[in-house]
Amino acid sequence: MTILSEFKEFAVKGNVVDLAVGVIIGAAFGKIVDSLVADLIMPVIGLVFGKLDFSNLYVVLGTVPAGVANTLAELKKAGVPVLAYGNFITIVVNFVILAFIIFMMVKQINRLRRTEEAAPAAPAAPPEDIVLLREIRDSLKRS
Repeated sequence: MTILSEFKEFAVKGNVVDLAVGVIIGAAFGKIVDSLVADLIMPVIGLVFGKLDFSNLYVVLGTVPAGVANTLAELKKAGVPVLAYGNFITIVVNFVILAFIIFMMVKQINRLRRTEEAAPAAPAAPPEDIVLLREIRDSLKRS
């Protein structure tokens, strides 16, 4: 088997294609969760804690050169070492929300699977010839 044919067999297997689709959907879902956290949840949390913006929480680890504004973007641009723990908090909140959403999705899928398994399908009616043979058998037993 040539390398090209082996690669083709590998690439078109169902698992690889399913994985690729999952990664693409996961990336898009991640963007939705990022927007949910950054645009909806974090402003509410910031309002509760006094207009706190987690993305701008940092600790300067070096000396700030003269003429550089004391903002995270400017300090990073100037090459000043900065411990930006606010971004980490935002990413942790994103992860917790994403994990909770995935948990709820899996929980619902499992619930749906259990209800499908719990409701057994009605047994199929026996074929007509079997029904006739049973009637003949029963009538012979009576005689």
